[in-house]
Amino acid sequence: MKLTQRIFSLGVVVAILFSGCHGPMVKRVDPATLTGKVMVGYQGWFNAEGDGAGRGYNHWTFDREQPAPGNVRVDLWPDLSEFPSSERFPTKLTRADGTPAEVFSSYLQPTVLRHFAWMEQYGIDGVFLQRFMSSLSRTGSLAANNAVLENVRVGARRHGRTYALMYDLSGLKPGQADLLINDWKTLVRDTKLTSDAAYLRHKGKPLLALWGCGFRDIEKPRPSLDDWRKILAFLKNDPESGGLAIMLGVPSFWRTLRRDSVTDPVLLELIALADVVSPWTPGRYRTPEAAARHANEVWQPDLAWCLARGIDYLPVAFPGFSWHNMKGSPRNEIPRLKGRFFWSQVTAAKRAGATMLYVAMFDEVDEGTAIFKVTNSPPVGQGVEFVTYEGLPSDTYLGLTGAAGRVIRGEVPVTEEPPFPK
Repeated sequence: MKLTQRIFSLGVVVAILFSGCHGPMVKRVDPATLTGKVMVGYQGWFNAEGDGAGRGYNHWTFDREQPAPGNVRVDLWPDLSEFPSSERFPTKLTRADGTPAEVFSSYLQPTVLRHFAWMEQYGIDGVFLQRFMSSLSRTGSLAANNAVLENVRVGARRHGRTYALMYDLSGLKPGQADLLINDWKTLVRDTKLTSDAAYLRHKGKPLLALWGCGFRDIEKPRPSLDDWRKILAFLKNDPESGGLAIMLGVPSFWRTLRRDSVTDPVLLELIALADVVSPWTPGRYRTPEAAARHANEVWQPDLAWCLARGIDYLPVAFPGFSWHNMKGSPRNEIPRLKGRFFWSQVTAAKRAGATMLYVAMFDEVDEGTAIFKVTNSPPVGQGVEFVTYEGLPSDTYLGLTGAAGRVIRGEVPVTEEPPFPK
């Protein structure tokens, strides 16, 4: 994209702030603490036929076949204008101007490095790399997960970002706690993960995120609270890593044990063992006004509960939501409102007293929550429908996420409107 096309984008301002007079320079993030940081979730689960992973078009389509009308499962389409031909993979879809629509693969290291270059350019601190328990029992999936992990490690080191692993336990069945424990042992032994200079630490220990504790979900089995106790007891005292700081991803209404939370008070005992608590909010509110109410009614008393116990609090902000192609629900189910919905959560978190923020997600086009570069000219015709950035530059949410970090750290004042010209 030419500079003249993006001169009014916040991203240009951020890029200038992070560049020297004689060219770009790496401004490294301090990996010693989560405090003062805005971290983004990184799925890294996209593949394409010919990328070397042997997984077909994983996550782009339902059947892993080449994307075409009828099999696409994503609601946002990536902007690949900066990608060389070696990183673009063909589909059977076209844009309104007749040009072919293409996709990327997270398996390719140059692609992941480009994502981290964007994070450096826009001042985004780092990522929580998702590691799904449901994929670790399949050899091909495990190999792909490990390859993406290595890509992320290289990207973080090269571009001065930080990263931490986040296990998603929603696919772990009751009684299978050892699967996670053994996977972690293997990672620490084989990759020396927690010794990586770019790996995020908190309270003097490597930080490991565990997502999915205490959710009320009748659709699929989840680990029991006894499983969670076993996992926490091991990880906080893991002899190989010297013990970990634990971030727990929990339901929005964990403190009151209602709505999306299990009702067993044992959950509160487990959460009290965590070093950081991060309640999941995507889908829990749908407008800027509702986000502000949620912060007042939920985040503020949550923070007080955590503060009284010496636990840090990590709210989650998301830019919008849509999974029309994956679930058949209404397209653009939670509208972005040209950045106002996302920014309302940033300001609400800061006013509630948050000193850190988790943005969901960097590359999640499946559910329409991505903040990376997305095109306003997605494939058209033959029954396919996508959400766009409503005509805003493709780097808009990268810029807003970088700006969120400056707000959370108190470097700039809170503003009611997103900090870019209309």
